[in-house]
Amino acid sequence: MNNTRFATALHILTLLAKAPDEWLSSDWIAGSIQINPVIVRKELGLLQDRGWVISKKGKEGGSMLGVPSNEISLADIYHAVKSSHVLGKKNQNPNPKCPVGKVVNTQLEQLFIETDESLYAALSNRTLEDFVQQFK
Repeated sequence: MNNTRFATALHILTLLAKAPDEWLSSDWIAGSIQINPVIVRKELGLLQDRGWVISKKGKEGGSMLGVPSNEISLADIYHAVKSSHVLGKKNQNPNPKCPVGKVVNTQLEQLFIETDESLYAALSNRTLEDFVQQFK
């Protein structure tokens, strides 16, 4: 995946789960992560589209977890933000005249699928609630 989207989404959801009765502003959340609030708002939009977050606008607005934290698996979160295989991307133009180059992407595809499935299986066994328990 090679980016911080999973870590950012999990950080946001953890903050929301730890403050179940509070509307947290994107500025406040961004301060915890030390990133631009625009990035937080983008991720909050995605999480809201999934039904995991509710938001309200205005001076007293913010975001709040919209479902119980035990209903969101870490695999769900990973799937929501995944942009590529765990192992990255394949080379776009390997040499078709090379005995390895002409078939390497076919072999890599199977390896990538197996690796992604292993990660999903591991993350499926943990919920957001499980993760949040570490911060009590």
